[in-house]
Amino acid sequence: MPRSMTGFGAAHSADGGCRYTVEMRSVNGRFLKCVARVQDELHGLETDIEQQVSQMIRRGTVTVTVRFFDESAQAATSINVAAMEAYLEQLAPIAAKLGATIDPAALLSLPGLVSPTVSEGHAETAKPAVLKLVREACEALTVMRQHEGAAMAVELNTHLTAIESRLGLIRERAPSIVEEYQQRLRQRMQSLLAEVGAEVRPEDVLREVAVFAERSDITEEVARLAAHLVQFRELLASDNDLVGRTLDFLAQEMLREANTIGSKCLDTTVGRAVVEVKGAVDRLKEQVQNLE
Repeated sequence: MPRSMTGFGAAHSADGGCRYTVEMRSVNGRFLKCVARVQDELHGLETDIEQQVSQMIRRGTVTVTVRFFDESAQAATSINVAAMEAYLEQLAPIAAKLGATIDPAALLSLPGLVSPTVSEGHAETAKPAVLKLVREACEALTVMRQHEGAAMAVELNTHLTAIESRLGLIRERAPSIVEEYQQRLRQRMQSLLAEVGAEVRPEDVLREVAVFAERSDITEEVARLAAHLVQFRELLASDNDLVGRTLDFLAQEMLREANTIGSKCLDTTVGRAVVEVKGAVDRLKEQVQNLE
């Protein structure tokens, strides 16, 4: 079944007091575009993450967000004692004058007093765990894209059925169009020639009818459109899940055939059917552009 290019996947893990969270979102795109967003502690893993994603996803714009939480003892912040003493030295006279006391803990929010302890080389240490979560998030994303693709396939088949119904009407109507034209032409010629006392010659009528039949013949267009419908259904039911571009091309070809039918066959009934066909094809085109 085809896969949608829209989806979400996430994975989490905890190890040695460190928690990692990977969230992945994808939307439709002509090619694969991966954007990795990581914290400073994991800087340098962007390329590895993008390579991992490219092995599992072919099309779409994918945003990968990696979050890191260090809850171990090593994550405790260090206090800049010299800066603390400088702040206290400046604040002490002011506190004495106001009769207030200074709470050292309240000073920790001041600039330069605390700094997180980040171990060097943490990105390389965390790399296996992060890439494992990226794979798991990709798998979850793929499952969601498959479910959405299956739902879209049902909707696409509904539009195909509507097109087939209108195409059947066009196929049934086409033969009678020439016959009706021949009758109208004969009546018109008889009316005009009667005024001058002349008669309609059968060969004149046949010649005009032959020209009209050749100009309005839509047999090939109807056959090609029917063939596109068959191929479209086969691709939807195939094991190949990378059919988005092919289906988009087929939808364009179907629209081209419908336009040709409408321009060649100037019949009211066929014209209405062609409008309905083009509307259904437009809905197909809109939806297949979101398939991988």
